[in-house]
Amino acid sequence: MRHRRGRPSLGPVTSVLWLRRDLRRRDLPALGAATEATADRTVLPLFVVDPALAGGAGRARLDALREALTAAQESFDGALVVRVGRPEDVVPQVVREAGAGSVHVSGETTPYGRRRDERVAAALRDQDVPLVATGSPYAVTPGRVRTSAGDPYRVFTPFSRAWREHGWRGPAADPPGVRWVRRVESEALDDALGTDPGAGAPAEAASAGAAHDPATPAGEATALEAWAEFLDDGLAGYADHRDRPDLEGTSRLSTALKLGTVHPRTLLADVAAHPAAGTEGARTLVTELCWREFYADVLWHAPGSAWADWRDLGLRYDDPAADPDAAAALDAWRVGRTGYPFVDAGMRQLLATGWMHNRVRMVTASFLVKDLHLWWVHGARHFMTHLRDGDLASNSHGWQWVAGTGTDAAPYFRVFNPVTQGRRFDPDGVFVRRWVPELRHLPGARAHEPWTTPDGDAEGYPGRIVDHGAAREEALARYRDARG
Repeated sequence: MRHRRGRPSLGPVTSVLWLRRDLRRRDLPALGAATEATADRTVLPLFVVDPALAGGAGRARLDALREALTAAQESFDGALVVRVGRPEDVVPQVVREAGAGSVHVSGETTPYGRRRDERVAAALRDQDVPLVATGSPYAVTPGRVRTSAGDPYRVFTPFSRAWREHGWRGPAADPPGVRWVRRVESEALDDALGTDPGAGAPAEAASAGAAHDPATPAGEATALEAWAEFLDDGLAGYADHRDRPDLEGTSRLSTALKLGTVHPRTLLADVAAHPAAGTEGARTLVTELCWREFYADVLWHAPGSAWADWRDLGLRYDDPAADPDAAAALDAWRVGRTGYPFVDAGMRQLLATGWMHNRVRMVTASFLVKDLHLWWVHGARHFMTHLRDGDLASNSHGWQWVAGTGTDAAPYFRVFNPVTQGRRFDPDGVFVRRWVPELRHLPGARAHEPWTTPDGDAEGYPGRIVDHGAAREEALARYRDARG
């Protein structure tokens, strides 16, 4: 794949703008490059529904993609072409139909994305058409932040310092005078993605809580509106409220960042220009964006880390394929019936909305790995299936951080207590009662420990499938044995 260096030769031909994780019109360097590559500034926007990616996505992720593509169709004045198939087949075909002289993309950094782009570039070489990469989905492209010795960072804190020192460019300007190509046929979204948006959430998960839980915006316009509202109402208090699932304390832009309907460079520029830029809330938000960039950098340098531990600790996990008790525990965790309300509320929120609060993600992940003693990959795959914002780097490495086998220095002894976490971050039980209707008769913090109340199970809430104290000791013993 050829990266853009200087201005390509101009000709009276069309450019193809192949969109992937950059479904936006604003702050899109690849659009500027595509526009400049032709004498008459004609561009054909294209999105390819790749069966290799769409086939593994759950309904929530496909629904988010549908929302983003619908919004992109509007922002590109109805000119966006959607096709289904292998990109190495579809992109060259669209190039022939459009008479295009170049294909422009935002550079890809995931293992699959890099392999896919190499295949497409090879297919385009047969037509003497270059695949030109400009920009990436990150403020700082993975691979650029390194130690003084030129090595990649493996721990977040020093990476964060170096990332800030490296800095990033400002948002890209919207290129003037773009003319859209409209002579190439597009497939309908319903045909490309299926016609059953929102289907598949279990009835128990799709409780009344979903009606009160705002969705994570996917389209560019709705994401920017949510961002503007958050800047005004949430940025200054972000550090205090971001860990509270009972409050609206986060930006909820994870889906938009995953799909690229907003770019982190845009967010960083807006934060820097905001009156609250010097607050702890603003600094914390920048740090959270840095975590996303760190995990992408880890995956860039270690492509195999997505589904394998960085350090083989030799841990002994229970096997759901061989142990009926382990299989039953995994099933109970997946549907939110573990008997621990804070865990169950989060798992039901995930199934009903395709999103889960980050604090709750950590608690539910810890429960699977360190209370149920199951391999983190079981949980990571479940999350990737159901999350609207399912991002390979952030999801896999976040799970490893919790499991104690990833990039953190020594987290093996960190075991989240689901009761104390619930009491601390959902002190009045609002979040639990929203998603676990069987506990709505329990007032206040009593909802976090229904087993301490005589009528705690009166509405059918299940008993605890494990004793947390005993499970914690077992987990620590396994980690100590694995570490020798």
